Amino acid sequence: MTLDSSELHDLKVAIADRLYIQVGNWHLYLGDAGLAEPLAIECNANLDQGSSVAARNALESVQVQLAGGSTRLPLARLIPPSQLFDLEEILDPYCR
Repeated sequence: MTLDSSELHDLKVAIADRLYIQVGNWHLYLGDAGLAEPLAIECNANLDQGSSVAARNALESVQVQLAGGSTRLPLARLIPPSQLFDLEEILDPYCR
């Protein structure tokens, strides 16, 4: 199952406005960080496995560059645990 370009855009917008990286008490939304589109693309690649697996795999696959690219971490390590559930909730309608 893959999304058409319109659905992929809708998924990107939903991710951009709802999910964030947390650093200290700061929230940097994925749309502002330029990470919503890569995450949407990774999620799209895994939708056939269900929302839970798609969310976990995508968050591990998207690498975030830190310190000018000298360090890279999976997005999964930069978001609060509750954000995983939010991503699963966003993906649920696309997995049916």
